[in-house]
Amino acid sequence: MTTEMASRFADRPRTLGQLKASGYQSRPVKEEMRTNLIAKLRRGEPLFPGIVGYEETVFPQIINGILSRHDLLFLGLRGQAKTRMLRRLVDLLDEAIPIVAGSEINDDPLRPLSAYARQLIRDHGDDTPIEWIGRDRRYLEKLATPDVSIADLIGEIDMIKVAEGRYLSNENVIHYGLIPRTNRGIFCVNELPDLAPRIQVGLFNVLEERDLQIRGFPIRLELDVCMVFSANPEDYTNRGRIVTPLKDRIGTVVRTHYPLTRELGIRINDENAYLDRPEGLALVIPPFIKELIEETSRLARTSPHVNQQSGVSTRMSIANLENIVSNAERRALVHHENVILPRPSDTNHLAPGSRGKLELLMTEDDTQEDLLILRLRDEALKVVFDQHISVKSLKPIVEWFDAGGTLELGDMVPSQEGAARIAQVPPLAQMVENLLERLIPEAVGRPSDQGGDAARVAVAELLLDGLHVHNRLNRSPKNSGQSYRS
Repeated sequence: MTTEMASRFADRPRTLGQLKASGYQSRPVKEEMRTNLIAKLRRGEPLFPGIVGYEETVFPQIINGILSRHDLLFLGLRGQAKTRMLRRLVDLLDEAIPIVAGSEINDDPLRPLSAYARQLIRDHGDDTPIEWIGRDRRYLEKLATPDVSIADLIGEIDMIKVAEGRYLSNENVIHYGLIPRTNRGIFCVNELPDLAPRIQVGLFNVLEERDLQIRGFPIRLELDVCMVFSANPEDYTNRGRIVTPLKDRIGTVVRTHYPLTRELGIRINDENAYLDRPEGLALVIPPFIKELIEETSRLARTSPHVNQQSGVSTRMSIANLENIVSNAERRALVHHENVILPRPSDTNHLAPGSRGKLELLMTEDDTQEDLLILRLRDEALKVVFDQHISVKSLKPIVEWFDAGGTLELGDMVPSQEGAARIAQVPPLAQMVENLLERLIPEAVGRPSDQGGDAARVAVAELLLDGLHVHNRLNRSPKNSGQSYRS
């Protein structure tokens, strides 16, 4: 217990006799979670602050499961906040509970389970020392891997204790595993299908009868534990499966999902991405850049080239937003600009943040992953472009290029220089000015050297790339940038 926690609980009973005199009554952990959840609902407090998009779909499933005092399984593809929600369940526990001092399995002083706690109470009676533990000591989490053993989860005979002279018939030779050590708390198994079937079978008694046996020991520990799990769907490529009897013993299976709308995805990205950049550099992210990043992920979730059983993690959008902002930050630092303002050419750097967050089908060549990401980016750009701009309105720009004009831009072109190049294309410069306030309202009124030029380049690139994906202009790499021509 930390010094801060000890001082906070200093006025609480310190012995069994004091605990009895205080009128304290223990309650099962699931009843504790249920009671605290009811109080939260009545006060209108959020159950999972910071997690959005699940208010009408996932949260009701979780709430109903807790009110029913069920064990929970969160089933969904990667990057759907399953583990994050499981870890927030600890907020439904009481601030602190009393245990028999020194107990390895959080023995309830009023209903001790272990031989250690029972003997201590027999020896000391009402003078038995107790201590208080906070929520953090009542939640344990185990990532399921093929090498996890029953001993890890349930326990094993400690041969060192036997060597010290204790008999095998002595219950104190047991080394308790993670689950009994989470007695009166929440135990989480992440990626349940990765747990070997024989180990899953070992959880049957814990889930149904609430007891456990260690190496056939003639003991019965009626554990008080809430079991929660996370899993990807059972048909996930190269994964194991949840054995049917175990799934049958889990009270509520909660289905999670990816953001249902682009707007929700953008909100999730904004709340989770690292966007606190150095002081002295203002950060302005055009709304169409955020839309482009999220739309790329959404299109990947329907692409026939992507393994949809694996899913496309929400972390892809978050990492891409961070990388795009970082590329704009790099440009600002190199050219001594005072505004970080991403532009469409920065999305040429989407691949590093996307790799590993989507998987190609087995028939696809892994070397094509980066090309697929950029193709998805172009498809997303077309969707976003069409929502903001009509191709027909850009006819004067196309005519200028048809007359033999060319223009070179790129992610490392300084904003002032890029704006000067745009000014040499009168129809493009005029259209940029017409659209600037609508597309990047934060840039309106900024002097050229404080983001005005950066915003103009960003809008110009959106127009030119939009014409390219509509086959009205050619775009080709040139001098670490890209050249536009008819």
